[in-house]
Amino acid sequence: MHIHNVRGQLFEAAERVLLRGGPDALTSRAVTEEANCAKGVLHRHFADFDAFLAELVLDRIRGIEDRTTTLRGAAGTGSVVDNLADALRDLFGPVTVAIIALITFRDGLRAQLRDRGLTGIPLAVQGTAMIASYLTAEREQGRLVDDADVDTLAPTLVGAGHMLFADRASAPPQAAAVRAMVTTVIAAALLPSRP
Repeated sequence: MHIHNVRGQLFEAAERVLLRGGPDALTSRAVTEEANCAKGVLHRHFADFDAFLAELVLDRIRGIEDRTTTLRGAAGTGSVVDNLADALRDLFGPVTVAIIALITFRDGLRAQLRDRGLTGIPLAVQGTAMIASYLTAEREQGRLVDDADVDTLAPTLVGAGHMLFADRASAPPQAAAVRAMVTTVIAAALLPSRP
C-alpha cells in the first residue's frame, strides 16, 4: 500500500507514542507500528532512527519559527501579559514538553542536532528567540520600558514556563498560574497601559 506524506505520518505516529509512553517507549518499531506501516519504510526515508528524530525536532522548530511572525505581529494589541502567557502555553504543549525530554534522554539525537548546527536545548532556544522577538516589538511599540532587557527576560520566561509545564504526569498548569508567572517576570519592564 502506498503511503502519502510518509514523513508527516511517521512524525505524527512518533508524537503519539511519545505522549503515550514517554522517551523510553519511542523506538522505530513503535513508530512504524503506530503508523501502520512496515519498519523498512522509516529506514528508506531516514539514515537511522536518530536522524528521523532529528527531523522530527526540526519540523517542530519550523512550527515555532512560523508562530514567531504571528506573535510579533500581535505587538501593540491586546495585553502584553496575555500575549506572552498564550505564547508560552502554545510553546509548551504536551508534544514539545515530551520532545524536550526526548532530547535530554538520547545522546544520539543530541549529536544529530549538533551536527545540524543546533545548540542548547532545541525548541527552548527557538522559543526564547520567539519571545525575544515579541518583547523587542513591544519595546518598539512603547509598551515596555526603553531599557527592558529582552535578552534576560526572554530566557527567564521560557525557563520558568518550562518549569511550569515540565511535569508530564500532571495536568498542564492553569492559565492563571502561567499569567501570574509572566506578570511577575515582566513587571519591572511593563509600562502602564495607555487609556
